[in-house]
Amino acid sequence: MILNQELILTRCQEIEDSLERIKRIREMTKEEFLKDKDAQDIACYRLLIGIESALNLCYHISAKYLKKVPEEYAECFIILSDAGIIPESLSENLQKMARFRNLLVHMYWKIDYGTVYDIIRYNIEDLHKFSSLVVSLL
Repeated sequence: MILNQELILTRCQEIEDSLERIKRIREMTKEEFLKDKDAQDIACYRLLIGIESALNLCYHISAKYLKKVPEEYAECFIILSDAGIIPESLSENLQKMARFRNLLVHMYWKIDYGTVYDIIRYNIEDLHKFSSLVVSLL
């Protein structure tokens, strides 16, 4: 089956939009971020949208292109790495984000905002790398 180009472009745009919204927050110091509840909310929400979009892309590619259906979110990125679509190091980072997504959704009251800051400061570009690699499949 052929990949759904509209779905891919829409989800990649959602990732890029989220990264753009997070850009301002990335410039804050950790101390500023930890004091700013609005920045924390924006970061968590936009991080969630970016991760969800990446997962949606991952599942679409796995099912339509590779004919495999992952049993869990993190496994999806392993499948893409095993197929040579994304590098193993990117897969490992995205697996961590997929697990963090579960925390954002299911245990939001336990969120460590220091960890959120570290993700948006040091790892958020992984979503952009993923988005770029997915677009190259079209």
